[in-house]
Amino acid sequence: MRKYIINSIIFLSLVAIIVSCQNQETIDLQNYMSNGKDIYKAKCQNCHGEHGEGLGQLTPPLTDSVFLKANKTRLACFIKKGAKESLIIHGKEYKEKMPAFPELADIDVAQVMVYITNSFGNKQGFVPYSEVSKHLQNCK
Repeated sequence: MRKYIINSIIFLSLVAIIVSCQNQETIDLQNYMSNGKDIYKAKCQNCHGEHGEGLGQLTPPLTDSVFLKANKTRLACFIKKGAKESLIIHGKEYKEKMPAFPELADIDVAQVMVYITNSFGNKQGFVPYSEVSKHLQNCK
């Protein structure tokens, strides 16, 4: 019986250690999601909605993972520089211009981008700040 208890304690300790260990990308994703949510609430939620549902014909939803995946390299530019062209999402055309948020630092753009692409039914994983910075350098 004593051997069983000792083995159980060792097993549970190992499980606890394994569960508590997270790789750096997982930690970064959690931090980006938390900070990105705050930025989204302050800058994006009024137009795109609390749940990314959009605003009728004026503002597109952020629930279309197909559009977000296809335009992943452009999302940072949309956030920082705004969007002037019409966008087709869920088969609907949105012609309203998206305002720019030039006051956001590149890291802020990265964080809100990670939040959007991993919320509202989207699961696109982590995008590092360095990659978002490169996308921002290529904005038109």
